[in-house]
Amino acid sequence: MPQMIAIVGRPNVGKSTLFNRLTESRSAIVDETAGTTRDRQYGRTIWNGREFSVVDTGGWVVNSEDIFEEEINKQVELAIEQADVILFVVDSMNGVTDLDDHVAEILRKSRKPVILVANKVDSNEWLYNTPEFYSLGLGDPYPISAVNGYGTGDLLDEVVRRMPEADPGENRPADDIPRFAIVGRPNAGKSSIINAFIGQDRHIVTDIAGTTRDSIYTRYNKFGFDFYLVDTAGIRKKTKVNEDIEYYSVIRSIRAIEASDVCILMIDATRGIEAQDANIFSLIQRNKKGLVVCVNKWDLVTDKSEEAIRHFERAIRERFAPFTDFPIIFGSALTKQRIYKVLETAVDVYHNRRRTVPTSQLNNTLREDIDAYPPPANKGKYVKIKYITMLKDARVPTFIFFCNLPQWVKEPYRRYLENKIRQHWDFRGTPIQVFMREK
Repeated sequence: MPQMIAIVGRPNVGKSTLFNRLTESRSAIVDETAGTTRDRQYGRTIWNGREFSVVDTGGWVVNSEDIFEEEINKQVELAIEQADVILFVVDSMNGVTDLDDHVAEILRKSRKPVILVANKVDSNEWLYNTPEFYSLGLGDPYPISAVNGYGTGDLLDEVVRRMPEADPGENRPADDIPRFAIVGRPNAGKSSIINAFIGQDRHIVTDIAGTTRDSIYTRYNKFGFDFYLVDTAGIRKKTKVNEDIEYYSVIRSIRAIEASDVCILMIDATRGIEAQDANIFSLIQRNKKGLVVCVNKWDLVTDKSEEAIRHFERAIRERFAPFTDFPIIFGSALTKQRIYKVLETAVDVYHNRRRTVPTSQLNNTLREDIDAYPPPANKGKYVKIKYITMLKDARVPTFIFFCNLPQWVKEPYRRYLENKIRQHWDFRGTPIQVFMREK
């Protein structure tokens, strides 16, 4: 599981620009709070063979400087609690500010590796300003330009050097036992369903520290089930941080999702689908995890008719499209209505992720679909799919279609092939990948 880098600092120092530089892409997690739109960015980067999750803590646009400072404090404390390495970004053009001093004081008291990043060294003249940041007491400042990439390679070398070593493996859960994460926005019922699973009548074999310091694997083996429940510290105890719960839930979800095979996404039936649900769903999709949607608090809904259920299901699938082939279960963690159906379905999705289709069966079955609807011609030339195979031991079910002109097969046709695969074999709840390769 990737370890995590958090980018912190006051606004307008270039945190998001550095995020984009490190991840080589723009990934945004958006939520709306008190009329202000904030961008929460999450992505991946690989350097010297090490893979990291990168989180941009962002900034707030608010009217009061006191509130401004308070919200930055929350983000810094969250980063300290969650990250393996913290990048503290300062502005070499403007020098040290009071807010920089305040953030540095918090970071100095932490036990996390902190790298001081002097950004906006866009030319040599700004390089001479960086010694000023020694006053923050966080060691050597690393001069970089997030805009043009200057110094970012040296910065990543230092990140790798400072990154704590991963767990050697003796405490990792067995690979052949499913790992389920229960995720969702605040108050959707995550704690309630965990209590329903393992509550007062606890049949827990082991609590295993995972590959990161805040992921916990709780083994559950009763009623014929045997799986690990991927937990985080936040599920078990309230954080000392007076956190922004929306942002906090995303950070917690990243850890839990990365450590899992299948995610159980809790949706509050009394509130419907909200932006935060879509945010967490996008995290599940980007990490290519299995998915079961549990519409919780169904006991509090007055209209429980078949039509109401169909309407709710349709709304969920439309919001999460184009991936729509996942199970939706309506239940109640409080009354324990259908919660064991949730577990049974999660196990089914786990097995779907591990399903393999023999090559001969793939070619014999899909040949009719390809002949009935071949790839569209391009400039008078035809794409001919000659052979299909499924990769062994892939992280998610992955299908390779060998053809003469793979570059001309566009996304709509790949989606057609995926739909046909799902039609013939049960891959419900798991993403699948379709690649075209030249034969």
